[in-house]
Amino acid sequence: MAKWQPGPASRPHRAVPAPLYALGAIASVQVGATVARRLFAALGPSGTVFLRVLFGALILVAIARVTRPRLNAGQWRAILLFGLIIAAMNLSFYQAIARIPLGIAVTIEFLGPLGVAIAGSRKPPDFAWAAMAAAGVVLLSLKGGSVTPLGVLFALGAAAGWACYILMSQRVGRLVPGPDGLALALAAGAIVLIPFGIAGAGSRLLEPGNLLMSLEPAMGAAAGFFFLNQQLARRDLLAIALVTIASAGATMTGRRAATDVV
Repeated sequence: MAKWQPGPASRPHRAVPAPLYALGAIASVQVGATVARRLFAALGPSGTVFLRVLFGALILVAIARVTRPRLNAGQWRAILLFGLIIAAMNLSFYQAIARIPLGIAVTIEFLGPLGVAIAGSRKPPDFAWAAMAAAGVVLLSLKGGSVTPLGVLFALGAAAGWACYILMSQRVGRLVPGPDGLALALAAGAIVLIPFGIAGAGSRLLEPGNLLMSLEPAMGAAAGFFFLNQQLARRDLLAIALVTIASAGATMTGRRAATDVV
């Protein structure tokens, strides 16, 4: 769903290593998507994503204790744009996993942060990483069968949404201190998703069983394999490996570039 990236005013406690926060976020999002996929038969992807974003917004607003935010016009514009991005990213991702295996959708979606990392570094090796990632996506796209072109397009849309999410979350984090910006943006995203949810599920959105399932916990291929029995072929695993290695390489290159500048 949404991933809060703390700004300078709200850094994680130093006693907990940063990678643990990242692993926790990854597990939460991917296991949540796996559980939510079981709701597709009852609510469809649009109805499912609406309920999950709605409950996520309600929980985060309660945790952040957002009551009467005093924000200026510029802050509200940034929050509303952030909300639109959250809605589009989540809707695209759920439409993707309704058509292609979860592990493949997650791999393609990861092109978003990979693109941001490569664009921020602009080192010659990044072209090699980009080519490797593109080769992985091509392998997935040409598979056929369980991988449909429309599913790949939705996953690419989710990737673009994730890239925009990263950039916009940094801006909102600077403009609005603490988790308030994300909480309000998530609420705005839930409002945007209302017509999609109603069109996709109608009155089934109000059934208690579906509501409870939407509250369940919010890693890609492993989750799909264990919970959804989505076994991947060797070519799928090779493609996922290419994108993963490219992502790791681009991240390390970008980190070295930042160290050199400092």
